[in-house]
Formats: sequence, C-alpha cells, structure tokens
Amino acid sequence: MPKLVVSTVGTSLLTNQIDVYTDSEEYFTHIQESANHTEEEISDRAKEIIIELKTRAEEKVYKAKTTKEIRETSAELNGIYGLYEGNLEQAKTDIHWLITTDTYQAQITAQIVQDFLDTKRIKAHIQQPKRLSTINTERFSYGIDELLEWWEGIFLAYQYTHDIYFNLVGGFKALQGYANTIGMLYGAEIIYIFEGNFDFITIPRLPIKIDYSVIKPVQFALMASSVDIWVKLSDLENVPDSLIFKAGDEAKLNNWGRLLWNRCKHSLFTQELLEFPCLMYEKSFLKDYERRTVDNKIKYELHTAISEISATMLKFNGDTSRINQKFKYRRYEGGQKCEGGLKKNQIDHFYLNKDDAWRVSCVVEEIKNVGQKKTKILRMRHFGEHDYVNDNP
Repeated sequence: MPKLVVSTVGTSLLTNQIDVYTDSEEYFTHIQESANHTEEEISDRAKEIIIELKTRAEEKVYKAKTTKEIRETSAELNGIYGLYEGNLEQAKTDIHWLITTDTYQAQITAQIVQDFLDTKRIKAHIQQPKRLSTINTERFSYGIDELLEWWEGIFLAYQYTHDIYFNLVGGFKALQGYANTIGMLYGAEIIYIFEGNFDFITIPRLPIKIDYSVIKPVQFALMASSVDIWVKLSDLENVPDSLIFKAGDEAKLNNWGRLLWNRCKHSLFTQELLEFPCLMYEKSFLKDYERRTVDNKIKYELHTAISEISATMLKFNGDTSRINQKFKYRRYEGGQKCEGGLKKNQIDHFYLNKDDAWRVSCVVEEIKNVGQKKTKILRMRHFGEHDYVNDNP
C-alpha cells in the first residue's frame, strides 16, 4: 500500500549553516530575533542573512556526493531517507506533506526540502497553518486549530488507501509534541532518529481506544464550529477539564478537546440524527432522513452542515445572512403552493456538498421562548437529492 508521509519541518537546515568562526555575531542575533516572524514582519537585514544561509544549505545538499552527506545536512530529509532505507525511488508513488510554522525561516526551510524532493521526482506539499508559531500561546493555539482541521480532511481522504507515517525528526519541539499525539490518535506510525546518527526507530500504530462517553456530541460540535461558540458549563457535565478552556460559567474546546472531537466526530455524525439548538425537524424531514441516509457519507455531511448552521443561528440570533457561504443558503423563487400551505418563495434551502447533489429545505420561524423573548429558528422540511427537494420543498 502506498504511504502518506507527514514531516514536521524546523529551521536547523538554515541555522546549521552559520559558521561560528567566520560569521559575525549579527547572524546569530538576527536569526534568533526573527525566529517567529512572518515574511512581512522580518527586517531587511534578517531576510538577507536568511537568503544567504538558504544558498549555503542548497549548495551543501545539491553538491553532496553521498546520501550520508545529505542526511547530515537536513533532519527532515534524514527521516525520509531513513523511512525508505536510503532508496528514495520507493517514494515516488507516495504522498508527502511538509508541516511548518507560519514563519519566514520555516517557509524557506520547507521550500529547500520540497525543491530537493522534486529533483528526485517526489511530489511534496507544504502545509503552513496561519499564525502557527511559538511566539505566544494564542498564536500557537490558533495555528494548531487550523492544523487539526486540515489534518482531519487529509485523514478522511486517505485513511483507507494509504499507510500513514509521521516523520518527526525535524521541527520545533512544541509542534512535534502535538504531531506525536495526532499521530498516535490517528493510528500513524511515528518515525524518530537518534541524534547524531542514522539509526531510526518506528513507533508502531498504538491500539488507542477513545472513551466516547465523555463527549457531548451536540455541545462539542457547536464549540468546534467556525463561529467560536461558548457553551454553558452546566451542559458539559463529566467533560474533563483537560479538553476545555473555561471562562466564568462557559467553556469552549481547547486544542486537545478539538483533537479528540475531530477523531471521533465521524463516528458520532453517522449514527442517529442529533438535535441542535435553533433547529426543528418536521416529520417529513425525519422520514427523509430515515429513507435517504443509508450512506454514512451523507449522514456525516448533513450533520456537518446543520451543526455549523445551528451554531451560526445561535450566535447571531437567527440571522441567516451570516450562514457560511459554502452552504449556498438562499430563498426559492416561484409562487407555486407547497405542502403546509406555504408558497415556494417563502421557503429557503441550503446544500450539503460542493457538487450540490444534496440539499435541505427549511423555513425561518420566530418563536417565543422563556421570558417571552423572541428567537428565530429553522424548521427543517425536506432532505434529499437536488431534484427531490427542489420539486417538493
């Protein structure tokens, strides 16, 4: 089976090119001070030094006469060579991702590794989560969230077609720590190489079983949405503190909580229909769900859509204009009558996937809740293939 290889990328390929005997002190100063800077934030002199070090690194890699010399130059390439026992011919049919922080130095390092692999006819992609750096906890946490979201999509796409390896020889220690946990939870084999030599160890897939009982599917889905929902602590009974960030009487998922949720949400989203705030299911919708969701893929896409829409309705008090544009939420046209006495131009709809193959019809309704406060909800009417819902919204 082909491999999916995820390599964390650091900056040692650059910093190792500083000559302690001939280079001035400013080399060390600028490299250290700009370690967490993006290209826009970095000074002109620091950029000049980095480009010079890039040239030295490329010269060393490309002029290397032996595999040993290449592996000594780059920790990332050292791990990849180790995985293939020195024969990169075996890597040509595999998929490689280079994970790097959102910094100029890391971007340059990843480009060097990517370009070298390209000369070996190995296609490598760079994934650089926005704001991921170790400058402070906020930026690092934001970047990790984006990394987890990206990885979930990659894993779902390749989990059955590729063996997954995490090459953690290079990269910053903080990033390696998270990558190590991600690899273990997602059943990847993890590669390490002992410092100073080429002997590597592989930690095999670990038989980790997730305790789903601590997961509150609806609350976790809301907290993991793109609109940054906070949930009442009273709704998170028995959820470990290690999975949430608390503020007053509310909480949201921390990085570990999001990681655990991403790992198990596919299972939870392909079971019974979950009930979300600001959504009501008509009998016609429930019948459609029972009749049309034999495919777990469709169940998952439906739950993904309605959980995101529920979170948006909850946060913005029913303002449907704030619903993510990827769902193409809009009003039907036409005055023909539909079931329930409504005209078609009184009914809204949204899509589940990019190819617009499946859609949901719904109606915005204003109700009074506790304290007689008015709240907008979406009453779900029908769910199914495009033509089925379009002809019978």
